[in-house]
Formats: sequence, structure tokens, C-alpha cells
Amino acid sequence: MFRTKRSVLVRRLWKSRAPGGGEGAEAEARDTHAHPGGAGTGTGGCCMGKAAKIARAAPGPPEAELKALKRLKERQLEALLQAVESRGGARTACLLLPAEARPQAALPLLLCRLFRWPDLRHSCELKRLSGCESHGKAEPELVCCNPHHLSRLCELESPPPPYSRYPMDFLKPTDPPDCVPSSTETGGTNYLAPEGLSDSQLLQETGDRSHWCVVAYWEEKTRVGRLYSVHEPSLDIFYDLPQGNGFCLGQLNSDNKSQLVQKVRSKIGYGIQLTKEVDGVWVYNRSSYPIFIKSATLDNPDSRTLLVHKVFPGFSIKAFDYEKAYSLQRPNDHEFTQQPWTGFTVQISFVKGWGQCYTRQFISSCPCWLEVIFNNR
Repeated sequence: MFRTKRSVLVRRLWKSRAPGGGEGAEAEARDTHAHPGGAGTGTGGCCMGKAAKIARAAPGPPEAELKALKRLKERQLEALLQAVESRGGARTACLLLPAEARPQAALPLLLCRLFRWPDLRHSCELKRLSGCESHGKAEPELVCCNPHHLSRLCELESPPPPYSRYPMDFLKPTDPPDCVPSSTETGGTNYLAPEGLSDSQLLQETGDRSHWCVVAYWEEKTRVGRLYSVHEPSLDIFYDLPQGNGFCLGQLNSDNKSQLVQKVRSKIGYGIQLTKEVDGVWVYNRSSYPIFIKSATLDNPDSRTLLVHKVFPGFSIKAFDYEKAYSLQRPNDHEFTQQPWTGFTVQISFVKGWGQCYTRQFISSCPCWLEVIFNNR
């Protein structure tokens, strides 16, 4: 039977729709329960706590999603198919269409539900990525409907369970004395405290205002490569990205022969996107596995403990807030003024978490992790 090109595109798109859980999130949740020692245990602030429960009972895509596809023209279907089949790995154009008056019938919501998160309930759960033409526009006439130009907002648990608390000992080295990190960089720093005191001090002493942050990549206790200065508002940090332009971890020379490090390194994939926006610095998990984040500004300002937050694939989290960081310096607090302040750093581990309920107590025991040091000058 003869089929038009348009019907073939619709059929291919329909076959590419997301399974019962969004981007492997449900499978990850099942894996967490099946393997208590896996990447999903021992942390608080799980950004999919509610969503994972809903996903298990979520029905298949309703007729509204199929009707949404049939509303698109042939050229729009081609652009959508390219975005869906690349799974966000390729740079795809915005799919601009007239904005809907009814939020629940909005095409971006329907397409995100169809291709990424079947359990998605409302547009307020979504966040546009900075590279999208609709980013930052309150009420545009045309809105981008590319599902891979959107991320899902990470829900922070409040209050967090007591077991997930991580000591907020900014000012004291938390590694045992014999655990001394080193650098593979010739002439680099020989010692770096777990919270990045040496590198953050180095950044502040240079007085260079041209970059807004630097990124250090670590494998366990060894820093691999030099500090990567970030000048553009957005940075991709990845191991293998088809059209990657940014900090490619796969190009760094690593002497680490650990099987666990090599296994985790291969799972970094599309990695993360680090973006400086008006309200702070956002991290978008582009990979197929969860990442784990610790930041001074993610917790209650009066808290003396920090959480390690788990961020699932496809989710975004505001990892750093400048205003909170400045307020946390507490200039009149004698305890804080006597030691270097490290609240301007964020630590991110790929695949594996750390904390009190892990065999990995410190991030320097994680196979592959990043330290992001913000320029506060």
C-alpha cells in the first residue's frame, strides 16, 4: 500500500515515543531497590522522588499526543524526528509554533510527554535550555516545541531524611591523612583538599575576571588535565557527544587503569550542560545515568550540613546561587573568617554517589567527578 512521506514520518515518530518511564528513570528507580549499594542509594534530595512513583502507574500516551503529531506539517515533522532520534546529542533547530492559550493542551507539554516523560503533568515542571529561542520569554507569540530544548526541573525533598545528611565541614579536610589527592598535570598542584581549597584560592588570587568559573576533572584522588576556564555563558562537559563543543573529557590523557573508573568514564556519554543564568548556575544532566551534586547553596542557609543531591537524566537543577553564596560567607562570623571560604565550589560526580550511606564516604573516592570553582570577583 502506498504511503505518503508525511504518514511515514508520523509512524517513525510514534515508534520513537518514550516507554512507560521517562528516559530510563523508572528502570533506574527499580535498579535502586534491587541493588541497595548502587548509584541510587544513600543520598537525599532525589529529584524524581514523586515522579518515579507516578511513572509506574502512568498510562500509555493518550490520543491527544497522536493528534498533536498530526497537527504538524511535513517539514516540522522532519525537524522533530531529527531531534527525537538524536536524543539531544545533535544540535537541532527550534520548532517554532503558535503558543496555545490552554497550558494543558500546549504542544511542548504534549511532545515532552510523548517522547521524554510520560508521567509529566504540567508545563511548570519544565525548564527551557539556554540555547532555545524561547528561553527567557514570558509570553511569546511563537513557542519552541522541540522536546530536547526542554529539561525537567529537579524537585528537592524538604525536609530531607536524616540519613542523607552530609557533614558541612567546609573548613576542615574530610579525607584521612593518608588520602592525598595528586594532579596529573605537570607543574600542577600537588595537594588539593576534598573541598577544593587550593584551587579555589588559586582562582581568587589570580584576580582574573575574564572567566566566570573554572572546571577541574578528577578520577578518584587524581586530577586529570588542567583547569578548564569557562568564558561563554554555557558549557558542555562530555565524554562522547556527536556534535560536542566544550570540555571533552574523552580527550584528556588518563593513566588510571581502574576497571571501575574506566566503566564509569564510558557512561558519561553526553555528560552535563553548565549554564550561567540571571538567577544562578544551572546544571542539566544530558547523560543516560544520574549525577550527584553537592553545593552550599542547595541547602538551608542555617544548616550546618549539606546534602548530596541526585539528578536523573533529562533533569535540571540550580546548582549554585550567587546571592546565597555571598550571604553564606558570614563576614562577621569569626569561625568563617579564619579559614578560606569554599562556598563558591560545586562538586559533581558521574554515575556514583557518596556520603554516609555509601562505601564512598568522600567524593575523592568517586571514580569520575568534577569540581566547579566560581569566580567571585
